Amino acid sequence: MAANNNTLGVDNTFRKKFDREEYLERAREREKQEAEGRNKSKAKGPPVQRKPLKHRDYEVDLESRLGKTQVVTPVAPLSQQAGYYCSVCECVVKDSANYLDHINGKKHQRALGMSMRVERASLKQVQERFEQLKKRKPPGSFTEQDLDERIIKQQEEEEERKRQRRERKKEKKKEKAAEEEPEIDSDVAAMMGFGGFGSSKK
Repeated sequence: MAANNNTLGVDNTFRKKFDREEYLERAREREKQEAEGRNKSKAKGPPVQRKPLKHRDYEVDLESRLGKTQVVTPVAPLSQQAGYYCSVCECVVKDSANYLDHINGKKHQRALGMSMRVERASLKQVQERFEQLKKRKPPGSFTEQDLDERIIKQQEEEEERKRQRRERKKEKKKEKAAEEEPEIDSDVAAMMGFGGFGSSKK
């Protein structure tokens, strides 16, 4: 037993010893670099001033390629691939709904140099717009009386359609009844006693 007590201790010198000063120095350098990075990002310059959104002055062409077939090859340039090509963003969108979403979206508007904000209209601009719309209306536009007349006319047409539908149903019923009724020979009917109930021949 005495021999067991004199055994040598376990060697744990393989554990890494941390140098506090070295790691403190590394942390200070990292903080310094992060601060410089923040200062650089702030010092890029004034933010880009974009124009407010404005009304589209061209017609969006969604129907020119409707119903046409097209051979699609993987080596074709983007503008000739299947779908809708946006020349501003240089991308292809597969269907018309997504194309409209794209051209009304933030990425496309920014590429055109516009922000997603709308310019606030003044009272004078609104009044001028109303005047333009009034002038654009054709003379003799609808009044309440015209609207009432149209409603009455529409109701009459609806009633006429219902009446015609009822008549067609009656005709179909008559045809069906005529088809179901068996044709009976008059001689056979007389022999069976089906001829003239309650009437006597003299």
